[in-house]
Amino acid sequence: MNKIFSATQARIHFGELMMEAQKGPVVVEKDGKPQVVVLSKQAYDTLVDASPPGGWRELLHQAHQSVQAELSGRQLPPPEEMILQDRKDRDERQDALR
Repeated sequence: MNKIFSATQARIHFGELMMEAQKGPVVVEKDGKPQVVVLSKQAYDTLVDASPPGGWRELLHQAHQSVQAELSGRQLPPPEEMILQDRKDRDERQDALR
């Protein structure tokens, strides 16, 4: 389980926060809402090393190409269009719940 500090606790007890971050991620909250996560340098380096070259856009492009190849000639909309449509659908579902 992640350790949680308030922003005030993090400011006052920064040394303790750093020690806790060596053990695992530390969530810092402001007004009871998570704002940032503090990681050890080792955990950060592991995340950076595991991230795909070219970032998430390149990963999305590769996934799109892979799915397109499996569609046997049928056209797949561009990823940007698909994301916008998903956001629109999500917003409509949320509006219906209100």
